[in-house]
Amino acid sequence: MPKTVTTKKKTPTKGVILKEAPKKKHKEEVSDIVPETKIAPASIENTTEEDEKNKKPERYFEDTGRRKTAVARVRLYTKTGNFTVNGKPYTEYFPTSESRYIAEEALQKMKLFGRFRVSAKITGGGIKAQSEALRHGLARCLIKFNPDFRKRLKRATFLKRDPRMKERKKFGLKKARRAPQWAKR
Repeated sequence: MPKTVTTKKKTPTKGVILKEAPKKKHKEEVSDIVPETKIAPASIENTTEEDEKNKKPERYFEDTGRRKTAVARVRLYTKTGNFTVNGKPYTEYFPTSESRYIAEEALQKMKLFGRFRVSAKITGGGIKAQSEALRHGLARCLIKFNPDFRKRLKRATFLKRDPRMKERKKFGLKKARRAPQWAKR
């Protein structure tokens, strides 16, 4: 079989050119197929990306609150916003009005409810213990925000970690203190 040979043109500045690029369609031909859309200039796109990079993270105060086996990691953001617990609004997360009241009690006491954005992650315990852990964490965050709040929150007993927990079961007993039934005969 004979080999095919391609000819190469040499230009003094560019080097070797093998083939010319295919010609593009004219604007009129393309507009018949695809309707025109306005595209933002590249300079505007770059400014929004730069703004996002230069944007400072939102300022917040973080602390933990505990009650029984419930642990709440609470973040108190300085800007207004939602009150979320584990990614849900707190009214949806806490089903009863009593547990909702307990959760927001620290902010209500300081008359700051609605002025902060609160984000909390809670694990362990039951619903009531979780709401009390959230209150404890919120109170500790408020003190970091303003140390003058300490006296009022301490008087309301929101800063004291409630130490009451279920006592562990002991060996030889049915529960922590419940002994097996004893029969004389």
